Amino acid sequence: MSDGLTALDSSRLTSPPDDSRSLRRREDQRFLTGQGDYLDDRLVTGELSAAVLRSPHAHATIVSIDVSAAAALPGVRGVFTSADLDGLGPLPTSITVATVEPLIVPPRLPLAAGRVRHVGDPVAFVVADSAALAREACEHIAVDYDILPSVTELRHAPEPDAAQIWPQAPGNLAFRFHRGDAAAVEKAFAKAAHIVTCDLVNNRIVAAALEPRIAVGRFDAGTGVYHLEISGASVHAIRRELAEGVFGLPLDRIQVSCPDVGGGFGMKNVTYPEHALVLWAARKLDRPVRWSAERIEDFTGGIHSRDNLSTARLALDRKGRFLALAVETIGNLGAYVSSLGPGSATNAPAAAMGGLYDIPAMTMDVRGVFTNTAPIDAYRGAGKPEANYLIERLVEKGAHQLRIDPAKLRQRNFIRTFPYRSAFGTTIDCGTFGENLDQVLLAADRAGFPDRKRAASKRGKLRGFGIGCFLETSRGQPNEEAWLRMRDDGTIDMAVGTQSNGQGHETSFAQVASTKLGLPVETFNLVQADTTRVPRGGGHGGARSLHLGGTALVMAADDLIAKAKPIAAQLLQVTPEGLTFENGRFHAAAGPDGVSREIDLFAVARHVLDSTGQGVESHGDNVCDIITFPNGAQVAEVEIDPETGAISLERYVAVDDYGTLVNPLLTESQVHGGLAQGIGQALLEEAVYDPDSGQLLSATFMDYAMPRADDLPFFDLAMVEIPTKANPLGVKGSGQAGCIGAPQTVMNAVLDALRPLGVTHLDMPATPAKVWRAIRDAKAKTA
Repeated sequence: MSDGLTALDSSRLTSPPDDSRSLRRREDQRFLTGQGDYLDDRLVTGELSAAVLRSPHAHATIVSIDVSAAAALPGVRGVFTSADLDGLGPLPTSITVATVEPLIVPPRLPLAAGRVRHVGDPVAFVVADSAALAREACEHIAVDYDILPSVTELRHAPEPDAAQIWPQAPGNLAFRFHRGDAAAVEKAFAKAAHIVTCDLVNNRIVAAALEPRIAVGRFDAGTGVYHLEISGASVHAIRRELAEGVFGLPLDRIQVSCPDVGGGFGMKNVTYPEHALVLWAARKLDRPVRWSAERIEDFTGGIHSRDNLSTARLALDRKGRFLALAVETIGNLGAYVSSLGPGSATNAPAAAMGGLYDIPAMTMDVRGVFTNTAPIDAYRGAGKPEANYLIERLVEKGAHQLRIDPAKLRQRNFIRTFPYRSAFGTTIDCGTFGENLDQVLLAADRAGFPDRKRAASKRGKLRGFGIGCFLETSRGQPNEEAWLRMRDDGTIDMAVGTQSNGQGHETSFAQVASTKLGLPVETFNLVQADTTRVPRGGGHGGARSLHLGGTALVMAADDLIAKAKPIAAQLLQVTPEGLTFENGRFHAAAGPDGVSREIDLFAVARHVLDSTGQGVESHGDNVCDIITFPNGAQVAEVEIDPETGAISLERYVAVDDYGTLVNPLLTESQVHGGLAQGIGQALLEEAVYDPDSGQLLSATFMDYAMPRADDLPFFDLAMVEIPTKANPLGVKGSGQAGCIGAPQTVMNAVLDALRPLGVTHLDMPATPAKVWRAIRDAKAKTA
């Protein structure tokens, strides 16, 4: 290859199915045999059922609410409106964002007070003997609404004549955010030989987890303690927001736990009105209260994600080297500021801005605005997909504008010297970006693509080849802790502050502990997502579980060895310095009699228990704000039917770097899941509101297109192990990567197929109707 492209040594690639580290998930036995522990299957003695009456309007004043008919139904235990919720404060926003001026956070009460601001806004809460009765009672509540003008389209929200959603946010502006050196960027653009500009839509999507949200609230009148069980994640953060923000209580007065969770992807990390409502009602009625979302409630009342508009400019010199990047974004917050919502358009994309490329100067200006839509919050990748999509679309457009091979333009600008400090101050410690691109192009047989394109043309199809790279920023904070507790049955509990929503932590964390302590994987039990059993933790999110939680587990293992060592030395009648630890046993060198002595870890633990009555417990506290940088190069090939606009994704090839792999098979499965979601955003998924009525038009799976198995090809994934020094495991995080890499890769392939027809721009999702219209319009221009 030319332009410095060289093939990567294939010995550095991992083939997951054949790797001895690729243990199958221990948890799958119970999942596949119907023994999963899901909240919908847990019945609490004496529980009542709840339903939420939601606004049918995008924006309206609540003139009056008459609940008398609903309350009179036999079996209805309570019908509550905002006026009844004595003592409950608004849902807080936890994230800290360095906005130009203070972030405007209007009050989001558990039930709407005086005004509703999006379709699905909670208005009343009904508790009854059954879920069916609670839903029926909702239909008997009479609400008189005075409908107000609404704005659901992001591009119109900042306009002077747009409907005003909050009086404290003139122009619907919640914040301004700026990052970068504006003078340096302006100077670079002034001397640039080429400037590439791109206007991009990052479409609004719904997480649509397999298991909808569920909440069960209980109250112990004797202790005054609330207990919330949820299908959720980040139990410690949700407890803190409920205790300190909503109920005004000390943390120990609220406990939060989760059993098995059927998917979350970020949308279950946040505090919802229903969490507060079931707890309040449980105390009010002195009975446990359960609320289970119907699918349409998750679409209208759960958080949405992405949804921003960006104008990006890239300055290049005569040789095609990048000089500066300037990005202006309007980010949608929805009707309220959700727990972590502002971060998805600010902190998160800033860390990944510029991707894998050496760009000396950058600026980023963001306006966060309110609309009459469901609130926006974190979803797989949360800001990193947006940043990577933006730079990769710019690079692709720049390559065609400058008539440079897209691969060569990328190679010319990749970061190659490490550590590398970006224009925004992010320090990237390691990577083989150029080599990964070389390898993926070889694996995808780029040289043979012209033949495949000609063959497709003979069948009347357009074929496109798309390249996409990505840089993930798996975050450090919040800090993470882990505890190891030895049990008298010969097992060890691993209590960790992170949380699995299907990633396989029961297996991967056990592998980490097994390697460190030299004990069988089956020795270890995962304890998670319970504030009574895990004192502190950062929960789920940011592809940080092994980086932070795994490191905390290693520290806890070191602490366990350190605590047991002097006791083992006493039992073996040697000094602690004379002991070594291996394969779960302490070994002493042979004495004068030539006999070596040893004792296993559990014998030490039994001695401690017999002597003191206390079990052996260790602790690891990982105070770390260091980011790791998963990355990769990916290729997609598509075929398009020009008569219908239908797209077939024919191939998907990736060469990715997730650092040292604890379990390659689980890593591959995580990447496959992320790829499916990223491809879904590129080709199928979009949450659409009617601009006039404000109704959510894609509120069910009849109208919201989720990717199915026949929409996806077999993925060809290889992994390069470039260990990071950010943690002792060398891991970088893989949970979000596929969702970050896929959108630009697929869209670049789509545009490559359409470019010969004159189509040079298309926004996600590339649905058949949108592609067909783009082809039609391009033909009309040339007619």
